[in-house]
Amino acid sequence: MTTASAARLASYERRYQELAGQLARIGYIASGSVALRSNRCGKDNCACHGDPPRLHGPYWHFTAKVDGKTVNKRLSDREAHLYEEWIANDRKVRDLLAEMRALAAQAAPLILAQEPSTAGEIDGPDRKRCSPESARRPSRRPS
Repeated sequence: MTTASAARLASYERRYQELAGQLARIGYIASGSVALRSNRCGKDNCACHGDPPRLHGPYWHFTAKVDGKTVNKRLSDREAHLYEEWIANDRKVRDLLAEMRALAAQAAPLILAQEPSTAGEIDGPDRKRCSPESARRPSRRPS
């Protein structure tokens, strides 16, 4: 491996570790959306059914897909702000993972072009090659 390739690989590795650190510091995540909505009630003589309607609310609502079905939940102000934070964290996680995948794709040809320096190392002292025996999972059969 050339010095330039080794420097590029080291740069990729540093950036990858920075991104992994950022990923580790992200709090809770949630997918879905939070929105303020107004609605009608079930009473026929209520002003929400008038012309023009005066709807109830606005109320915070959380919407997400759970097991392929859309789920809606009314939220308090506190819950809405927490869900907004968690949804923002989810977006950060997705962005960080996309950047990590791009870095891995750039580093892969450089890593694959390396010659192992010793029989136990692939691309550095931290990444050891597993023997097939140690990679096997223990049986889960009852004894």
